[in-house]
Amino acid sequence: MNFETVKKNIPATPAFVIDKEGLLESLQALARLKEHSGCKLLYSIKSLPLTSVMELAKPFVDGFSVSSLFEARLADEILGGNGGIHFTSPGMRPDESAEIAALCSHISCNSISQFRQIKSVMHDKASIGLRINPKLSFTADARYDPCRPYSKLGVSSTDALASGLFEHIKGIHFHTVFSATDYAPLITTLAKLLHEIGDKLGSLDWINLGGGYLYGQMPDSPEFNKMVKYLKYTFDLEVYIEPGSSIVDKAGYLIASVIDCFESDGKTVAVLDTSVNHLPRVFEYQFNPQLHEHAPDGAYPALLAGCTCLAGDLFGDYRFNRPVQVGDKVVFKQVGAYSLVKASRFNGVNLPDVYEISDSTITRLKQHSYQDFRRLWIR
Repeated sequence: MNFETVKKNIPATPAFVIDKEGLLESLQALARLKEHSGCKLLYSIKSLPLTSVMELAKPFVDGFSVSSLFEARLADEILGGNGGIHFTSPGMRPDESAEIAALCSHISCNSISQFRQIKSVMHDKASIGLRINPKLSFTADARYDPCRPYSKLGVSSTDALASGLFEHIKGIHFHTVFSATDYAPLITTLAKLLHEIGDKLGSLDWINLGGGYLYGQMPDSPEFNKMVKYLKYTFDLEVYIEPGSSIVDKAGYLIASVIDCFESDGKTVAVLDTSVNHLPRVFEYQFNPQLHEHAPDGAYPALLAGCTCLAGDLFGDYRFNRPVQVGDKVVFKQVGAYSLVKASRFNGVNLPDVYEISDSTITRLKQHSYQDFRRLWIR
């Protein structure tokens, strides 16, 4: 993408931009992985449930992965009854479980009690499975770790076996990592599960290997292909993966403008017309997003700050080849996942306009107004 051209042609900031060609590249890479391994592919829409993204993904995927009733409804609208909707969530409201059961083709229950809850309203429509917690941690940061101590995510193999649920379920689901860039954790996890419950897999219809892997950004792996084929041909299982970030992250950008610039304790502070509330992962996980204009050896450092009154509304320190000035535009890269879907209007700062770029044509998909903000707070 030519960022200078995009910055010039975006009429107003802040702007969230989806690169359609970038999305297609990610989807095509996953399609090749699907073809070579024999796995089935779900898009985990929690990363970005923008309908234009879902429509673009639809021909490449075997369905959508959802975690709430609203996501299930949206997936059903897009799929129109053609394709699977796979549900898993640690929280399922009793008054929503019947509709979730009616909308979804597959439900991975997060607990034994949730299994009993959904089973009571099933009427044999969805294929019920169980989320297994393999009790294997691959990161020291508990914020990213689904298998942390006292985890709310899934049932241990021991408890699942003791409960006798394997006589009543059709599949299992597990998820152990976050943004992993190699398959070693997956291979280790599967080896542990095969040791613990391998004799039960032959009675199941499917296994969901979860998300958390940047599938489309890793080279085609003979180990992954071999693992999927082993599960398919040894146990006659449909094997699912459910990427989210690896589809949308690299294809999403946030463009902002510098609206003030001053010195504070000897450091240049450039205030942007956006906020970390538009990229919540920056504040939640304390990382600096990639910046197109950053020059590692640049002579002009600046702290990029958001425009709200939160003291910690900071994107981080960057370096530039010339002094930052009011009116400059900057581009945060690889922020397609878990950004818009978490964004808020803290301080009344409006949400970014949403654009799609395709073949150098920029199209505005959404624009938010004062009335949208007012509607939230007027009784």
